[in-house]
Amino acid sequence: MKIALLGAGRIGRVHARAITEHPTAQLACISDAYAPAAEALANEYSVPVLSAEEVFASDAIEAVLIASSTPTHSDFLERAVRAGKAVLCEKPIDLDLARTRECLAVLAEHPVTCALGFNRRHDPQFAALKQAVTDGRVGELEMIAITSRDPEPPPAEYIAASGGIFRDMSIHDLDMAAWLLGEPISEISVTGSCLIDPAIGEAGDLDSVLISLKSVSGKLASISNSRRACYGYDQRIEVFGSKGMLEARNETDTRLRFTGEQGVMDERPKWFFLERYAQAFGREVADFVSAWQDKRAPLAGAQDGLAALELAEAALISWREGRRVLLSEIR
Repeated sequence: MKIALLGAGRIGRVHARAITEHPTAQLACISDAYAPAAEALANEYSVPVLSAEEVFASDAIEAVLIASSTPTHSDFLERAVRAGKAVLCEKPIDLDLARTRECLAVLAEHPVTCALGFNRRHDPQFAALKQAVTDGRVGELEMIAITSRDPEPPPAEYIAASGGIFRDMSIHDLDMAAWLLGEPISEISVTGSCLIDPAIGEAGDLDSVLISLKSVSGKLASISNSRRACYGYDQRIEVFGSKGMLEARNETDTRLRFTGEQGVMDERPKWFFLERYAQAFGREVADFVSAWQDKRAPLAGAQDGLAALELAEAALISWREGRRVLLSEIR
């Protein structure tokens, strides 16, 4: 599978490595509006630099991986699918719901393999958790508790372009909740504060939120998000059911635990998403390639991206209006 990489920034570099490490994928070229970044990454992997126009016009390129800035995602996705190319697009498709729905309509007219970058579904520990739930290990699933905290807040200037905490950060956890619940979410309630960085509040955003979800059958999920955890990247999930509980715990460098007179001491969690989800990015590309080869749906697709964005939009309304929001209002 010859894949063009659109975007040579931090996440683009992660995907470049994942593509080149896959046995049946080939990094065909790099494309980025910022020429120095494109040239640096292309030189690293000995591949050409092409313009976006050249990528979409090339018959030799079979797929594109969209890792460019968020405002370019929807346009690149539509151009790719109209050119008949498979797509792996970083989340979100777009920050606007109407624009996202337009993209899905184009996909319906030009069906190709289209995967969305919810990399946490591909994490080995979370994937094992999902499989155990599917296999009925906890019996009838009743409640899910998701903890997701960044090690430090982003710069205030990032906030303005990010779409806010619900579309930028919480959206991964909203997708995870929907995936684990295995059924549509019917309502959402949110409370939040700015407790860490006043500049984030001045930009109109939050840095600490609690989200409550209820599925159509009454199953419950909660999400705890914070922009700062001084001890590292805090990523934990608890699934509770009629026959017991499953826990996905933080990943550490060696998983060593020390027991002595001072007590029991674990290592700190890995610092941020690049370390914590390194395996997940490789597995994400592998799923994309095999979905294209086998003509099957990828583990996370465009419809999942729309569903998560709908939840993020409902979360934003809940916070702003101080009320429970029914997803029927959004859909």
